[in-house]
Amino acid sequence: MSMNNTPNNTDLHDLGVAELAARLAQREVSSVEVAQHFLKRIQQHEALGAFLAVDADVSLAQAKAADARLAAGERTPLLGVPLAHKDVFVTRDFPTTAGSRMLENYRSPFDATVVARLGVNPGGAGMVTLGKLNCDEFAMGSGNDNSAYKPVHNPWDVSRIPGGSSGGSAAAVAARLVPAATGTDTGGSIRQPASLTGITGIKPTYGRCSRYGMVAFASSLDQAGPMARSALDCALLLSSMAAPDPDRDSTSLDLPALDYASDLIAASAHKQGATPLKGLRIGLPKQFFGAGCSADVLQTVRAALADYEKLGATLVDVDLPLTELSIPVYYVIAPAEASSNLSRFDGVRYGHRAAHYSDLNDMYRKSRSEGFGDEAKRRIMIGAYVLSHGYYDAYYLKAQKIRRLIAQDFQKAFTQCNVIAGPVSPTVAWKIGEKSNDPVASYLADIYTLSSSLAGLPGMSVPAGFGEGGMPVGLQLIGNYFKEAQLLGAAHQYQLATDWHLRKPAGSQGVSV
Repeated sequence: MSMNNTPNNTDLHDLGVAELAARLAQREVSSVEVAQHFLKRIQQHEALGAFLAVDADVSLAQAKAADARLAAGERTPLLGVPLAHKDVFVTRDFPTTAGSRMLENYRSPFDATVVARLGVNPGGAGMVTLGKLNCDEFAMGSGNDNSAYKPVHNPWDVSRIPGGSSGGSAAAVAARLVPAATGTDTGGSIRQPASLTGITGIKPTYGRCSRYGMVAFASSLDQAGPMARSALDCALLLSSMAAPDPDRDSTSLDLPALDYASDLIAASAHKQGATPLKGLRIGLPKQFFGAGCSADVLQTVRAALADYEKLGATLVDVDLPLTELSIPVYYVIAPAEASSNLSRFDGVRYGHRAAHYSDLNDMYRKSRSEGFGDEAKRRIMIGAYVLSHGYYDAYYLKAQKIRRLIAQDFQKAFTQCNVIAGPVSPTVAWKIGEKSNDPVASYLADIYTLSSSLAGLPGMSVPAGFGEGGMPVGLQLIGNYFKEAQLLGAAHQYQLATDWHLRKPAGSQGVSV
């Protein structure tokens, strides 16, 4: 059946995951046509720097496989819908660099578990991979200007960063180059770029998604999650991504796969009254609303919380007294784990090897000096220091003890509320290069996301409006362990009542989509 004359194919990029899936299931458009449409847009907006690898032949072959499954009568929620993967997930059909020269042109012999669960391979959800997305080197950064290849530009204002480290994923979704993307969140790297580009992103409970095949940064913190325009779209992806993987990831939680989307779809179809969130108690930590947050962000977040009150939620004050310690704790623990994880890149087995060296030690030194960028080197050195003899107890062990106290603070807060809310980032997106010479300034941008990452809690960013310069602002929602469904439900009700998640860049400083 030819579908080349299907009306309104020019607006395919304006459709979300659920809408595209419906059109594909109804055979109004083919997966090949959808893939061709997005591949063309990726080429048109190459200057954004969102993609590191694209292979049209591979993508179209996957789309044909999806069409064959659709023609055979298969109907699964994501079949034939395109996406792209952050370049820290290894893939057989595309190179994997983790944004680093150290892994330039590396090809993995296998797919990461998350990639396989979403893909067109047998047992996968049937999504079509359009390419690999730019990121800060080894997922280390808050602005996506630490990529070894090129910076990513924010579609709302191309002179600004999109956030990091999943900035390529966020920019691609915001610019409508893909309807959804995978990201990873170590200290806020899904939530912060989602906030700064006006999309939705969720970091699940630590261990909910397999880390197998994810290039490791900090193993006790790294977690995969979906990034898309809406909570419903994120729920559709998370339903396929989140499942136990005991044979390949020892930190994978032994919890069954869940359908996060069905309740959201039901809520969309049936009017639930004027106060669908009645009974939901939202905790507001005073540490999230202090002088460190810019006035425009605070005003936008307060307005979003007022909307939640109109939907029936109750706002309560809670206390997270150790929030300010989350930055020093994180920047001891994460570099320590990074130092250990990145020690495998030595020029011997795979990755960059120096062209000229005198002996084995010289090869190690030159290969790592040439292969790693400044931020990766900085964190390796910090991590090696805090793990060294005489400093382990003073720094690393003490940081782990405070981490436990931070987690306990959250549990105390959850005795008073169901969900914790506040800003994602203390400011809107800043100019590219503005914080390049002051790494501590970029570290401070993670103040509201680090504590929940250290505790292993689920959290998400929901588009909530705009701040200075017309730049997007996200509302952060943090839930207790395994409460992803509650977070998605609260975000979905807000998105049924507002349209912030539907807004798209169309200004003189950004890209017109």
